[in-house]
Amino acid sequence: MVLCTLTVSSLVAGPQKPPWPALIHALVGCGLVIVGAIALNGRAERQSDAKMRRTAVRPLPSGRLTAGQAGRFGIVASAGGLVYLAALTDWTLLGLTAISWFLYVILYTPLKPRSAWQTPLGALAGAMPVMLGAATAGTPWSVTAIALFGVVYFWQFPHAMAIAWLYRDQFAAAGLRVASVVDPSGRTAGWLALLGAGLLVPVSLLPWWTGTAAWGYGLAAGALGLGYAGTSLHFFHCRDQRSARLLLPCSLVYLVGVLVALLVGAGRGQ
Repeated sequence: MVLCTLTVSSLVAGPQKPPWPALIHALVGCGLVIVGAIALNGRAERQSDAKMRRTAVRPLPSGRLTAGQAGRFGIVASAGGLVYLAALTDWTLLGLTAISWFLYVILYTPLKPRSAWQTPLGALAGAMPVMLGAATAGTPWSVTAIALFGVVYFWQFPHAMAIAWLYRDQFAAAGLRVASVVDPSGRTAGWLALLGAGLLVPVSLLPWWTGTAAWGYGLAAGALGLGYAGTSLHFFHCRDQRSARLLLPCSLVYLVGVLVALLVGAGRGQ
């Protein structure tokens, strides 16, 4: 999903698509850094993962890999990816990739058992692939890139809150301070979901309002956003397993739908 988001962003962020060699180099280098970051995250969370049914079968808590193996692999992959980017891409992409790694491994991962602020901070790391793709296209600060960054950032709030509610007992047993654990009533999780979905609607329409995407994209983004907001509102009011199970697949439909609509409609503005 990260590499797909990077690719879509590189194709729609600016008026010109990046040369294919540049995109391939970005995918290889960023992919290595991302894989390394995930390995280091898994190493850091192996004990809490072992306490949750949904993660106990992962390689580290199940004993198929050791912490040393995961650590060495994560460091080599991360460093190798950064060296690859330094040699074959530009400094903007290299710097943004390093920032993304830092946000995920050094800030977000240690924060998960300490504070519910992990969600907004982790969402920054989750949205960074948009900036990596835009940097590949040479337009990291374009309106479309900033709008897509906002979309992926705010999209994560309802998505994460649905997961946090569905598995709140397991998160509590693992000592992870997600919103549904800090506030068992679910009001905080409901408000975060509703806030993210509500902000998505205007943010997702920015490419259409500025004329960088066609009216068809605006209709698709608006309809998807209202649907996502509606399911988030339903979760906010009900705060039960059923509403969370509805919100989770809707979040995936929303993100895929907006990315496809932007891919089709970008560059065909009014």
